[in-house]
Amino acid sequence: MRIAPGDLADPVVVAFLEEHVVQLRDVTPPGSSHALDLDGLRAPDVRFWSATDDHGHLLGCAALKTLVPDHAELKSMRTATTRTRQGVATALLRHVLAEARTAGVARVSLETGSFDFFAPARALYARHGFIQCAPFGDYRPDPHSTFMTLVLSP
Repeated sequence: MRIAPGDLADPVVVAFLEEHVVQLRDVTPPGSSHALDLDGLRAPDVRFWSATDDHGHLLGCAALKTLVPDHAELKSMRTATTRTRQGVATALLRHVLAEARTAGVARVSLETGSFDFFAPARALYARHGFIQCAPFGDYRPDPHSTFMTLVLSP
């Protein structure tokens, strides 16, 4: 697996991300979906990575949005449906956390759904040390959201 900065102009990446946004909006009540669209991912405060296999097939993606210099938000974590439970999300998460440490980020937080569809994501984050927290940044309390955070060790 190769993880590198993602190309947000690549039609395969664009389709993958558009499918991600549509899927999340389909399973999440109106007003409770916080997935970044392509314009959001292209913002200067967002870094985006994609994972590909040895043949160049897209396996997944992740992004990191700077909230303040030492606090960032994990965004757009997604694994290709044909590659779930094969270590793609773990590899992406470890990569993003390493990049955050290198950039001097002390805390990474995230918002994910609170219902069963998102249980595997919450379990992944918990396995990597994320704990539930209060809403952060511009988020407000929402029964459909779970907020999690991780203090990074140097």
